[in-house]
Amino acid sequence: MEDLAAQYLDAAVGLLRRVDEEESGSIRAAAGLVADAVTAGGRLFATGAGHSALPAQDVVYRAGGLALVNFLAVPGAVGVDTVPAPLGSALERVDGLAAAVLGSSPARAGDVLLVVSLSGRNALPVEMAATARAAGMKVIGVTSLAYPRGTSSRHSSGTFLKDHCDVVVDSKVAVGDAELEADGVPVRFGSASTVVAAAIVQAVVAQAVGLLAERGAVPPMLRSGNVDGGHDWNDRLMAEYGDRIFYRY
Repeated sequence: MEDLAAQYLDAAVGLLRRVDEEESGSIRAAAGLVADAVTAGGRLFATGAGHSALPAQDVVYRAGGLALVNFLAVPGAVGVDTVPAPLGSALERVDGLAAAVLGSSPARAGDVLLVVSLSGRNALPVEMAATARAAGMKVIGVTSLAYPRGTSSRHSSGTFLKDHCDVVVDSKVAVGDAELEADGVPVRFGSASTVVAAAIVQAVVAQAVGLLAERGAVPPMLRSGNVDGGHDWNDRLMAEYGDRIFYRY
């Protein structure tokens, strides 16, 4: 059998290299939106459904991350803890759900919403982005632009996530999200979208932190709870920025 583990890692590294080479401008632009919101007293939100929720959650309440990033959860569509699991996929295609979730959230004009969706074709990410922009929020989309070229939209507007964002970062992941093939295996396999999207959102946060420091602001960074003094540090940070942190309640 071929060394499929090495092939997978090579494929993931190749995608990350393409993102670095081709999307650095978009990542800097996204980071600028984040830094601007932090400086102006705005709040930060990240959202995603299914496996696209994983990269969004990766920058929420995270050691070494910005304390102000809040996860905007869509009940039933966040992950595989939904039973039956296909229900989560079905909810991604329901018109009106995203608007209801956003409307009941603390998000407001001037805030930033980061939407992660590999395909960007389902109603949930499309409507989430469109509703947020209409409400005066800035929207960052992390998605694969291969999908608008190779598939059709599932939203009633016929649009994709990319059409409703202030900044789009293309993950470069191919339609189908499967990097490998092998004799005796009837379908392609080896999904890389989570790896790439997680790296993208972390890169955006890292760049935003640098911008804040350049502006003379002290970025509100969380420390690991597994180092001495970490919990005390985080408690003080949450008290100071309590009006912009919603995951602690």
